[in-house]
Amino acid sequence: MKQKIISGYNVCRNLGEILNEFAGRKIMLVCDSAFKYLNLKEVIDRLPNIIINFDGFKPNPDYYDVCKGVEIFRGCGCDSVIALGGGSAIDVAKCIKLFSVLSPQKNYLEQNFVESNVPLMAIPTTAGTGSESTKFAVVYFNEKKFSVESASILPDIVILDHSLLNTLPLYQKKCTLLDALCHGIESWWSVNSTDESIEYSRLAVTEIMRCKDGYFNGISAAAERILLAANYAGRAINITKTTAAHAMSYKLTSLCAIPHGHAVAVCIPQLWKFMYRNTGKCVDGRGADYLTGIFKDIANALGEDSVENGIEKFEKILESLLITAPSVSKNDLQVLASSVNAQRLQNNPVKLSEEDLLNLYKKILKEI
Repeated sequence: MKQKIISGYNVCRNLGEILNEFAGRKIMLVCDSAFKYLNLKEVIDRLPNIIINFDGFKPNPDYYDVCKGVEIFRGCGCDSVIALGGGSAIDVAKCIKLFSVLSPQKNYLEQNFVESNVPLMAIPTTAGTGSESTKFAVVYFNEKKFSVESASILPDIVILDHSLLNTLPLYQKKCTLLDALCHGIESWWSVNSTDESIEYSRLAVTEIMRCKDGYFNGISAAAERILLAANYAGRAINITKTTAAHAMSYKLTSLCAIPHGHAVAVCIPQLWKFMYRNTGKCVDGRGADYLTGIFKDIANALGEDSVENGIEKFEKILESLLITAPSVSKNDLQVLASSVNAQRLQNNPVKLSEEDLLNLYKKILKEI
């Protein structure tokens, strides 16, 4: 990965010095609503190179909001971007970087992406998405989720400053941590896993299990490790992409108005049970025995000695965090099953039919 990663408590206080290594001279800051609560605001406000702040986007970024950002980027003569915020802010900044070199006369999502040399820095303010270290971004067009992929949008510089996590509400800490944990687990069992990605997954899951309680209790050293673990998980999915749990979560997030990490996490246990019981449907070329071994390794990283206990451990984590499945109507169940992105399912190690998905949703969700 061609990234420079700078980490440390309050390291963002040195942002002016760090910018000396950044190619940009007319910088657009893409930030979310949390910006005003950060202890970094005064530092940012004093930086002469940041000529415009853009925060005109929703938590699940809309394509047209991104287009506004591109228009402002061009109109202000910006030459670089800093993303400060959670996954949505980073995804918006990535899309602005990528779309700024494309034609505004045609839908950006319908064009062939080309290399963008616009410098991009990412400063995550949540420990969850790992978006600061991936070549992917998510944008919604007419309420449908689109995945943007280009090696060009991998940020050049990443700053991991765990002091920025101090103002996060507890529920947001829980949901973002669960997103990172799911990234680590899904990447580990993905058909695209490699020795490198598995090591990142192992580090992510192990660190999250070791430090999550301290993180929720406000211990600074634990927050530092969790932020790094989320980054490891991001590096893992940058290699492998996500699998069925993420594919199942997207419509669930919008339908039930719950955070992404919450939606993904409630899908994991039943999906894992199904796959463990149906390794005969394994589509990973390394075979069913290999997959069973991977499931055992994941359970071990969760601190358990068997797959069954590993699944139960994950369920107990959700219970301890008060993360419960939402309620949906019978019609919603069918909508959810038919909405799952088939491309994401190609990364899943066990084949899933629409009927399988429907049955999984029935087990995961409470039916009204």
